[in-house]
Amino acid sequence: MGSIKHALQSRLLWKPPVEGDPRLLSPRTKGIIIFCLAICASTSGFSSTIYFPGLPLITEELKAPSIATTLTAALFVLFMGLAPVVWASISDHYQIRRLLFLVSMIIFSVASLGATFVQNIWPLVVLRCIQSIGSSCGNSVGAGVIADCYPIEKRGAAFGKYFFGTFFGPLLVFLVFNLSFYICYTGPIIGGFLILSDKTWRATFWFCFAYSLFIALTLFFILPETYRVNSLYDNPKEAVDVPSSSKEDTEHRESFEHQPTIAAGELEKGDKDRSLNYDNNTDPAHQSPKPRQKMNIIAPFLLLRHPFVFMISFVGGIAFGCMFSIETVIPDLYEKNYGFNSWQTGLSYLGGGVGNMMGSIVGGMLSDRLLMRARSKRGGQPLVEDRLTANLWPAGLIIVPFGLLLFGWTITYKTSVWASIVAFGIHTFGMNQISTSTAAYLVDAMPGQGASVTAAANLMRMIIACALTLVANPMVTALGAGWMSVLLAGLTWLSMAILFVVKLRGERLRKYSGF
Repeated sequence: MGSIKHALQSRLLWKPPVEGDPRLLSPRTKGIIIFCLAICASTSGFSSTIYFPGLPLITEELKAPSIATTLTAALFVLFMGLAPVVWASISDHYQIRRLLFLVSMIIFSVASLGATFVQNIWPLVVLRCIQSIGSSCGNSVGAGVIADCYPIEKRGAAFGKYFFGTFFGPLLVFLVFNLSFYICYTGPIIGGFLILSDKTWRATFWFCFAYSLFIALTLFFILPETYRVNSLYDNPKEAVDVPSSSKEDTEHRESFEHQPTIAAGELEKGDKDRSLNYDNNTDPAHQSPKPRQKMNIIAPFLLLRHPFVFMISFVGGIAFGCMFSIETVIPDLYEKNYGFNSWQTGLSYLGGGVGNMMGSIVGGMLSDRLLMRARSKRGGQPLVEDRLTANLWPAGLIIVPFGLLLFGWTITYKTSVWASIVAFGIHTFGMNQISTSTAAYLVDAMPGQGASVTAAANLMRMIIACALTLVANPMVTALGAGWMSVLLAGLTWLSMAILFVVKLRGERLRKYSGF
């Protein structure tokens, strides 16, 4: 009884204590943490598209101009880029993770509930922006948690699982309970069926409200605080004294003992503001913390001034933006060309879901294995650019453009709808591998600033996605789906050329920026 009371009291603390090095947690605990991150991050991708099959109904019922309906999607994406920067700044400044996830889910649930009662399109636009703010915490702070819990050589698989939740929404939850993913891919599929109810498109926001409450309760009871002050643990002598609970943790600890010690004067820039100042001849327990600097919300934005951060963020932004633009035009294209209703349109997203799932699994496995293979060829010498593994080149140069072109031209010539559904799956398969590796690369390249650099990259990604969302339907109207896909494929090839430059000159670019 006493242990239960103690556990509940610790859950009510705004900043629960971090007991030991988060990287030495058991695999089971880490799995629970990744599960929590995935369902929290899923709200952004899930809620951004769940109401897509009902867009024609929203326009008709609220008597909204088409541009206003488009803004409910475009501004949602834009705020998904802006808000994570604030979440990341708060996380790094106050050294917290768990509380922010809980607060974000409360914001998301309130906005979702409000959206169910709107009678005009413009309040819906505003509530969608607030909903986006609530759902975006997992996009940046989640990456910081992964950096807390996993060393570099194990982050690829962790990011694969994390993006699995980000792109699939409740699919991850349903898989945990052994339900078939064939009927539960992501937002548009469930949204398509919900819209058939008496509440039509409003039912999708009721579902978001209930889903967010479930997530908030889950996070409250099972998610621990993980913020890792690197200077406390990045010391071989201290690392040996921390008990390990698994073979995986023992291997990590033994490998860490052979890494060079990070002196206090050589700490990462992100740790200087929040770490303790240690003297090797003094007991760390008696050291006083450095004065905390004022929180700078625009600091993550400024990370984009570094060429390697900007370039990698642009690559990830093009990959995500192309996917989101396709998701945006699907409802109109399938209704006009194939006569689809809302539930059929929702089911058509299943191809993209399967592609995303396979891409996250394959990309997560290959990322870490190919990274370690590259290191072994160099005699074990680490290089951050090893994270840009060989699977990215066929994914970005062949798979993604092929999926885009196949999607656009099969719809233009009105061939079987299955061709475009499969094409979207091919596209998302390649896109997911690019997104996973580029996100992990930035966290690896800027230790101690995982949340902030992920927020900066997310800002770039969402700005590009917002722009492509706004022009997607006008492009289809003016040029047709085929030529729109040609333009998107061209952007993808451009982004891969930039990625190739980072692969060759990334180390020099990082040194130029001081990393």
